[in-house]
Amino acid sequence: MKTNVDRYDNFFSTLCGPSSSTWTKAQEFALLEPYTYITANPGKEILNKIIEGFNLWLNVPKENLVVITRVAGLFHNASLLIDDIEDDSQLRRGIPVAHKIYGVPQTINTANYVYFLAYQELSALRSTVRRRICTAGTKSTSDHIADEKPDFTQHIIPVHDLDLVVNAELMSLHRGQGLDIIWRDTLRCPTEDEYVNMVKDKTGGLLRITVKLLMACAMTNTNIDYIPLTNLIGIYYQIRDDYMNLQSNQYTDNKGFAEDLSEGKFSFPIVHGILEKPEDRQIMNVLQKRPKSPALKHHAINYLKDTTRSFDYTLAVLQKLERQARVELGRLGGNPVLSAILDKLHVDALCP
Repeated sequence: MKTNVDRYDNFFSTLCGPSSSTWTKAQEFALLEPYTYITANPGKEILNKIIEGFNLWLNVPKENLVVITRVAGLFHNASLLIDDIEDDSQLRRGIPVAHKIYGVPQTINTANYVYFLAYQELSALRSTVRRRICTAGTKSTSDHIADEKPDFTQHIIPVHDLDLVVNAELMSLHRGQGLDIIWRDTLRCPTEDEYVNMVKDKTGGLLRITVKLLMACAMTNTNIDYIPLTNLIGIYYQIRDDYMNLQSNQYTDNKGFAEDLSEGKFSFPIVHGILEKPEDRQIMNVLQKRPKSPALKHHAINYLKDTTRSFDYTLAVLQKLERQARVELGRLGGNPVLSAILDKLHVDALCP
């Protein structure tokens, strides 16, 4: 025992010396296990396709594009870890959610840590952008824009405020998620406009982070605002996700049957169904019960289908949003990658 105590005789002097991290690769690996678990089973990779699509217009230098893609992936998967906890989800991408395996405390800590890793990556992006600003007056050596000299002062998204840009969108994302949770936990049905605005904050937040970083680092089309299209894609994607959650067999395999009902979530079809017949509290009562059994879920789905025709309404809204997105793509000069995404997301009719 005395030997162990003697180690601390001059302990303070060790703290006064040059700082050196004792953090090991093994510790890093252990800390990141929940994140590694979820990323080992990738989803639809829509985010990477969106990056590819917008980059057809923006021509971000490869070194910056790699960083932006990495930052977007870190934020995206970290947010999924938290979302699954807040929604008490059981499945993600067809396998048990991370916190059911690693526990809630570790998963929360890992997700928060990954957010900071993303911010660390932003420092690399800032340094490369600064170098490019300093050499902006010289001729570009990029093959596809060899004769262009990007004027960084004309960028809609300021390259010197990347931290502020990302922070503002993370705040929007958490505001949207917060409202979603508050409505669920207080059993308060939002209006349709409130719901759409929440989605613009929540789902659109991550997309806007990604596209704004691309716009800040762009070499072409630097004076074009792509954020309205980004918002439209985000809203379209979330309403479609709401529709598919209650109608798609594939979603049943990946996330469980009608999980939005089990979570008590006010999704787009559910909001419509409640507001369409406010005097009938069947759906509100089902949400309050957070049903796990298929029988009650089937009853609610049939009610939304036959009584309030909420799935027909949702499908009609999706068709209008998709049409407007395609018009905007055409106005901006066309984009085969983003058009292909819309083709893949297109929904014709009820899926079951």
